[in-house]
Amino acid sequence: MGNSQVASDIDDGDHGLEWLSLDDDESVLWSGGPDRRTITPTAALLALPILGLLAVPFNAAAGLALAAVLALVVVPLVAWSVLWIRRTDYVVTTSALYAKRGILSRDVKRIDFEKVQNTSYSQTAIGTHVGYGTVEVSSAGGSGVEMSFRSIPNPREIQQLISSRVSPGRSSGGRGNAGSDADVESDDVLEEILVELRAIRTALEDGESTRTQPSESEPTDAETESVTLEHDSADPQP
Repeated sequence: MGNSQVASDIDDGDHGLEWLSLDDDESVLWSGGPDRRTITPTAALLALPILGLLAVPFNAAAGLALAAVLALVVVPLVAWSVLWIRRTDYVVTTSALYAKRGILSRDVKRIDFEKVQNTSYSQTAIGTHVGYGTVEVSSAGGSGVEMSFRSIPNPREIQQLISSRVSPGRSSGGRGNAGSDADVESDDVLEEILVELRAIRTALEDGESTRTQPSESEPTDAETESVTLEHDSADPQP
């Protein structure tokens, strides 16, 4: 089985987490590493030098040479795979994600949950059958996958654990907050358009009422007719 522990079972000194430095209010939720079963295909290559020895009865020199060459290639490859599994650790805490790698050196990377943009997991055909896979994490402002937990047991459960610690607005790819901001901005634009339309309508109505009302400086038709009649009555008869 893979190198995986629950938080209550973790002892930094016993399980190789002495490299992990936590804040005072931070605790480990899960720690693990690559599943040891992932080395099986690589370990199977150790059979190749043995196959080379089968040629010894027919040609001893050629058989031994072939076995030696295969051993020089396969043994370091298997040893490197074993060291990679033993020197790789992944940790999920209440505040962040950690990944420690390095065979000849040590590289520790941390991503705070508040920066996590999206999470996903994948499994190969063999991984699906035996129960291991890879969890990938992308962060805000990053380009692509920023951290991956490769070949860990129960990748779906770990991906769900990480997603449960991420805010709802970010766990779906970080589109929730952006969508809310866009909706607010859209509402503001619509409100401004409505205000402008009301102002235009008011201006048009005022202009229409101004054109329909008679001007005080100009006499109406009735006043003109009255003045004409008075003028005619005032003229003397011949």
